[in-house]
Parts: sequence; C-alpha cells; structure tokens
Amino acid sequence: MKNETAVVDEKYDKPNWMNIVFLSLVHLLGVCGVVYATFHFSWPTIILAVIFFCLRALGVTGYHRYYTHRAYECSRVVQIFYLLFGAASFQNSVMKWASDHRNHHGFTDTDQDPYGVNRGFWNSHIGWVLRVGRPIDFSNVRDLERDALVAFQHRWYVPIGLVVGVVLPVLLGFLWGDLVGAFLIVSALGLTLQYHATFSVNSFAHLIGTRPYLQNISARNSWLVSVITFGEGGGHNRHHRYPGDYRTGIRWWSFDPPKWFVWNLSKIGLTWDLRVVS
Repeated sequence: MKNETAVVDEKYDKPNWMNIVFLSLVHLLGVCGVVYATFHFSWPTIILAVIFFCLRALGVTGYHRYYTHRAYECSRVVQIFYLLFGAASFQNSVMKWASDHRNHHGFTDTDQDPYGVNRGFWNSHIGWVLRVGRPIDFSNVRDLERDALVAFQHRWYVPIGLVVGVVLPVLLGFLWGDLVGAFLIVSALGLTLQYHATFSVNSFAHLIGTRPYLQNISARNSWLVSVITFGEGGGHNRHHRYPGDYRTGIRWWSFDPPKWFVWNLSKIGLTWDLRVVS
C-alpha cells in the first residue's frame, strides 16, 4: 500500500499553475499595498482592512468548526455569512475545504494528509496548494452535498468571492475616495495576510508548542500560534483529540475570537447546541 500511494502521488504531484499564478499575483499586489499605504495612508482604509480580515477569518472558522466538524448548530443567516466570507477568503468552496480538512484529521501525518507536516514545513504551509494533488473525492462530505446553500456556493464560489472579497471593499473605499487603496490594502494585502494566518494552522501549529492530549501526532498547542491564526491554532493538539468541541481555547480567557463570536450568537438564538468537552 505504501508503494501504491507513492505511485499515485507521483502521478498527480505536479504544479498547479492556476494556483501558482493566482497566489503570486495576490502576494505581488499585497506588496504593492504596503508601498501604497506608506505613501497614501488612510485610516478609514486601514480600519476597513482590519474589519474585512476579521470577517474573512470568521468565515474560515465557520468552514472549520461548523461545516467540517459540526461543533454546533446555527441559523441560515449565520450559514450565509460563513459561505459569503469563506468564499471571500479564496480558500476554495466549503465542500472542498471540509473534504480536505476531514482527510487531514483522518490521516494526520501520513501520505493521505493533504497538508501533512511529515513532508516538511513548506508542504504543510503552502506547498500543497501549489501542486495538483489527488483528484477531489467528496465521499467524506455527503452531508454537505445535501445542503442547498453549500451546493450553490460550491458552484458559484469564484463569483461570490470576487463580489464579496474584491468588489464590495472597493466600492466602500470609493466612498472616501480611496478606491485604489481599498483594492490593494483591503483586498490584496488583507487576503495575503489571511492566507498565511490560515496556513500557519497547518504548519506552525504542527511544529511549535506542547502535546498534552495526543503525543503520537504532530499537532500542538501554542498561544503564539493562536495569536497568528485568530484563535484557531492555540489548542490544536486538543482540537485533534476533540474536534467536535466548538472551542479551541477552553478557558474563558483563552484567545479564541470565533468561540466568543459563536457564544454571543447563542445568546440571541442564532447558534445553539454548542458542543463542549470538559
């Protein structure tokens, strides 16, 4: 079986030129955003960039904790929010994202792990996105395929991402006369930072920190990674042990903005059945 896997990997392990070109362009425009902000600093644009970073981050955590692990239940309004801003993060449709992540949990640190750190830091951080990889198999997300909203987002993921992640911030920037800044700083630079925050869960959270719950896998708990990843990587070792818990930071003071977001929504009836492990 090991040799067979290696053959399959070799067959599909080739450059994904679409992703390479897209990510290179985003990073280049992100650098332009830094230069632009240096010479055309605008507080409204910076504030908008921070807001969109947080909204994208919450969208991705919705991909993760709600859709992938079903750690709680939520209303259609919250689901639509996750699908819109998850698409704006340009990390694939939620169906593809959840499929990859369920494989990551099921085959951690093996050749079946899409972004396994066993193949090195570069692979787990961004290298896996730059390769074609195995053909997509949605057999592990049949529950998501039956969801009409998920199916719609999967089909229209790119247009949704462009409208919410690019057109919307540019139109908002136009209100105070900084259309270019909104595009370069909010869309391009913000997306670049968002990518590396998410990628850090796959890389740094498997290399830095402690393993109090599971010692036989690479996933680790690290407060530093938690800060980098908007709360996603802080309790990553525990998360691999109890993926159904809606929290990654189990203490009330643990840095975990998505936990606070979901908990507060539960107080107004937009989320419920929040699953926790003592």
